[in-house]
Amino acid sequence: METPEQKKSLAPVANIATRFAVCLVIVAVGVMGMTKLASLKKPPAEAVKKEQALRVEAIEAVPMDLQTFITGYGEARTLNTVHIAPEVAGRVMVVHPRLETGETVGKSEILFEIDSSDYAASLRDARASVAQWQNTVLRLKKQFAIDKQRRQAIFRNQTLAKGEFERTRRLLVTDQVGTRSGVDRAEQAFNAAKDQADQMDQALALYPIRIREAESTLASAKARADMAAVHLNRCKVTAPFTGRIAGVSLEAGQYVTPGQRVVTLADDSILEIQVPLDSRDARKWLRFNGRGETGGAWFSGLYKVPCEIQWTEGEKGQTWTGRMHRVVRFEQKTRTLTVAVRIDAASATAGVGQRLPLVEGMFCRVGIPGKVIKNVFKLPRWAVSFKSTVFKADNQNRLKTVSVETARAEGDFVYIRKGIDPGDLVIVTRLVDPLENALLEITRQNKTKKEDNS
Repeated sequence: METPEQKKSLAPVANIATRFAVCLVIVAVGVMGMTKLASLKKPPAEAVKKEQALRVEAIEAVPMDLQTFITGYGEARTLNTVHIAPEVAGRVMVVHPRLETGETVGKSEILFEIDSSDYAASLRDARASVAQWQNTVLRLKKQFAIDKQRRQAIFRNQTLAKGEFERTRRLLVTDQVGTRSGVDRAEQAFNAAKDQADQMDQALALYPIRIREAESTLASAKARADMAAVHLNRCKVTAPFTGRIAGVSLEAGQYVTPGQRVVTLADDSILEIQVPLDSRDARKWLRFNGRGETGGAWFSGLYKVPCEIQWTEGEKGQTWTGRMHRVVRFEQKTRTLTVAVRIDAASATAGVGQRLPLVEGMFCRVGIPGKVIKNVFKLPRWAVSFKSTVFKADNQNRLKTVSVETARAEGDFVYIRKGIDPGDLVIVTRLVDPLENALLEITRQNKTKKEDNS
């Protein structure tokens, strides 16, 4: 039988066992409840992993023939601009009523007149001198003809005087008839006749020289008369061609001197635009026929192709048609080749309507047709990377990166020569470091049409 002390020592142990048993029961009940609840929940469906497709736009590569254009800029200038200056000095008496900047005058219209009084007097004096020397020449020729006839009589007198002298001397020497004084007088008469004949011969020999001298002086007088007439005519200054007055520094009553520029006349019938081109573009695309025309070491055989001209400040779509004319110069420092494009007045004003015509001073954009590139593919500029690569789709709609060779870039487009085959789907969506072989969801744009601009 347990003692009270033993019972008192066993009480805490019983309490601990009871508590442990209660905890075990509670845990067991909890586990059973959780198991029951877990059995009531359905397991989730197994997830299926699927590759995400990259949405892109693509175009089908179709070969085309590209007509290249070389673009340059230049200012329209008149082909002929003449600075008119008087050739004689004097006071301006008459001025053209429309001699103002911007006005148009016709060919041979009088622009201004210089006082011609002094030049008219000089012309009259020169003409009088011409008439005087003409009379002198006529007089010398007439005297030459008369003296030729007189020489016959003088020669006959010389012959008679000689015969008389010889007869008188023979009579005195042979027959002792006559006197010495008679012989001397006969000799003196013969010598006088001979001297007169010699003087006549000398005069006749000098007549042609005197006539030529007079004729030379006459020619000089005629030249002075012609120059005086020219000076008189130059008092009236006329327009050498129909043109626009580009500058005037002249007033009525003004004294002018030879060489003084007073009027500037511009010929607007032909305009010329000198266009500097990059020498590399000119080498690649400018068209030459390969035949030398001048025989010199210069750019010859340039095709005179029609060129499109557009005023940089004009309405979009307003263009004119000019024509290539020549190569002007090559500049080594700037590596540029300057060409000249001409346009006539009819083309510069054609279809003007409410628009402005092409005139001198307009800064223009010029498109020059170049060589034709065969079988190239047209792509947007952004579809080609700076590494000269493009993205395209293979037969399984997987992304592929290929290297390409660019033939030419114009505006927003690039033309590819190598690296793409006809029918390839080229991606035109802007992509940044896409994964190679990525699956593509492709939306096709309209196909590029084959163009033949040859």
